[in-house]
Amino acid sequence: MNLVRFSGSLAAGAAIASDTPLWKIVPLRDEDGRPLADFMLLIPKLRLQPQPYIDTTISNIQQVLEQYREVVFVNLNLAINVLWVSVKSRPGVILELVRSIQERVPEAVLVAQPRC
Repeated sequence: MNLVRFSGSLAAGAAIASDTPLWKIVPLRDEDGRPLADFMLLIPKLRLQPQPYIDTTISNIQQVLEQYREVVFVNLNLAINVLWVSVKSRPGVILELVRSIQERVPEAVLVAQPRC
C-alpha cells in the first residue's frame, strides 16, 4: 500500500479532486499498519463564492492542518464542497481539528451520524 501523505500544501489547483473516487485513494492505515481515523466537513456553497474567498478559505484550512502532525491525507472537493481529512489516531484529535477549522471557517459543518 502506498501511503498518501499530507504535503502541507492545499493549493487551489491541488485541492480539486480528480475523477478517482475517495474510497480508492484514501489511506486506511499508517506506515506502521495502525488504522487511520477520518472525518468530513461540508462547507456549504464554497464553490459558488468568488475565487479570492475560496483562496482565503483554503489558506485558512491549510494553516490549521499544518499545526497537526497527525494529518496524513487531505482532499478538498470543490464540486461537492467537502473537505476530507485522514489522521493518525489520537484521543480528541478530530474534535480539536474540527474546532480549529471552524474557528477560521465558521460555515464548515462536521458530517456525522446523530447520536441515539
